Amino acid sequence: MKIRIGYELVYDCPQPTPMILTLSVHYTRVSDMIIPDHMIANPPVPVTAYRDSFGNWCSRIIAPKGLLTLSNSALIRDSGLPDIVVPGARQTPVTELPDETLMFLLGSRYCETDRLSDAAWKLFGQSPPGWPRVQAICDYVHRHITFGYEHARHTKTAFEAFHEKAGVCRDYAHLAIAFCRCMNIPARYCTGYLGDIGMPPPYGPMDFAGWFEAYLDGTWYTFDARNNMPRIGRVLLARGRDAADVAISNTFGPNTLKSFKVVTDEVVEEG
Repeated sequence: MKIRIGYELVYDCPQPTPMILTLSVHYTRVSDMIIPDHMIANPPVPVTAYRDSFGNWCSRIIAPKGLLTLSNSALIRDSGLPDIVVPGARQTPVTELPDETLMFLLGSRYCETDRLSDAAWKLFGQSPPGWPRVQAICDYVHRHITFGYEHARHTKTAFEAFHEKAGVCRDYAHLAIAFCRCMNIPARYCTGYLGDIGMPPPYGPMDFAGWFEAYLDGTWYTFDARNNMPRIGRVLLARGRDAADVAISNTFGPNTLKSFKVVTDEVVEEG
C-alpha cells in the first residue's frame, strides 16, 4: 500500500531562535519513499542536517522572529502487513547481549528503572521469559493506564505514570520500557507516524505516535502498550532511550507552538 504522511507546525518566536528538529523519516525506510519527505519552511530558512548518536536524521535551523510554518507532505510504500508477532522469541541473557544493546538496559530521563525495579519483579517475575514476558508487560500497562490527552505532561516519567495511572502513548511506552529494562530486556523508545489504517471508526485526532522495541532472540521487535495489538502502517521517525532523545523539536529560546497537524492516510488508488 501507499501512505501519505506529513505535518504542519506553526511556531511563534519573539526573537530569532535556534531549533533542532527530528522530523525526517528514519533511514531504514528511505528505500520505501516514493515522494521524499522534504521539510518546507515559510518563511524560508537555511537548514543543515546531521545524524545524532542513535542514527536519527536531525535538522538545525534558526527560526526567525514571528511566525514560522514547517510543513511536509510525502508518500511512502508500505507492506500493508501488521506488526510481526513471534511468541517463541527467547530472552537473551545479559552476558550474551551485544554491546550496543546495553545502554537500553539502563535507566534514562523518563524511565527510572531504580524506582520501578521492585514493582517490576513483583508483577512479572513469575511470567515466562522472552516474548511472553514483554507481552505480559504490555497487557499490564495497557490496562493500568487510562488514555487521555488531558493527562499529557511533557515532564511525566514512567514512575509518575505508574502511580497516576493516566497518560498518553509516550507514557505507555515509557512505563513498558522501564519494566522491560528492570527485567533485563533491552528496550528502546520509538516515535513516528501511525494512522488508523485497518481500524474501525471513530477516529481521533492524528498525532505523532510513541511505541517501543524490545530486543529478543537477536532481533528488535515492535511492541505497543497503548494499542496492544498488531497495527498496520507504522512509519518510524526516530529511536532513542526515551522521548528526550527523539523530541520532534528542541528549541533554544522562548516560543509558542501555535498550530500542530499530522497526516497519515492510506492512498487508495482507483481502477
